[in-house]
Amino acid sequence: NGVTPPVTVTFIGSGDAFGSGGRLQACILVDDGRQRVLLDCGTSSLIGMKRLGIDPNSIDIVLLSHLHGDHFGGIPFLVLDGQFSRREADLRVVGPVGSRERIALAMEVLYPGSSRVERRFKLVVDELEPLAAASLAGATVRVFAADHASGAPAHHLRLEIGGRTIAYSGDTAWTPALVQAASGADLLICEAYFRDRRVPFHLSYGELLERRAELGCRRIVLTHMTQEIIVAADVEMERASDGLVVHV
Repeated sequence: NGVTPPVTVTFIGSGDAFGSGGRLQACILVDDGRQRVLLDCGTSSLIGMKRLGIDPNSIDIVLLSHLHGDHFGGIPFLVLDGQFSRREADLRVVGPVGSRERIALAMEVLYPGSSRVERRFKLVVDELEPLAAASLAGATVRVFAADHASGAPAHHLRLEIGGRTIAYSGDTAWTPALVQAASGADLLICEAYFRDRRVPFHLSYGELLERRAELGCRRIVLTHMTQEIIVAADVEMERASDGLVVHV
């Protein structure tokens, strides 16, 4: 009938690093019916997937916004789960420069020897510079420089998949690059750390309200919120919660 089927976005984890509101760390599943892509994979991601009945071995690609534990720390667990459940399909990770080394170090800290073991599948880690793009079997991701200190570059992500465009802020202070990432997007998944207080390397809800018109996207869903945003009665924008499913 010529109608493009919707892309499904599932918030496996919508919380910050400290479990505010009892929420799991950053992990968002994007599924266009052909491939399953994770936006970030925080330390608690495997728990969230199994809680929601999502087979970890069905994940094709993980896109990393930056290299803080609440955004990439679930990869060692995802890899080991695949190893012990006899996964065969390769797992691809696309992240900023430094991802390959940081993932290997994390695996060795958590499970010594695990980064070097032979498996039935390959862990393929690709590193992107800002403004670079990567092809994802019919989809494309482009990355833009975010403002967030993590010992390595931090990125905004712009994922074009299934005829839709989904942008993801990662963690960041306001940057003009966020406007580029969000321009014309069907959905922007954006952090809103505090209500109005402005701190380095993060966005406040008040700042997003002020700059909403600049973003040029059709829809915003807030994530990575502190408790004050989670419970605030006067937040007008949509707020994510663990298990929320959005069709784009």
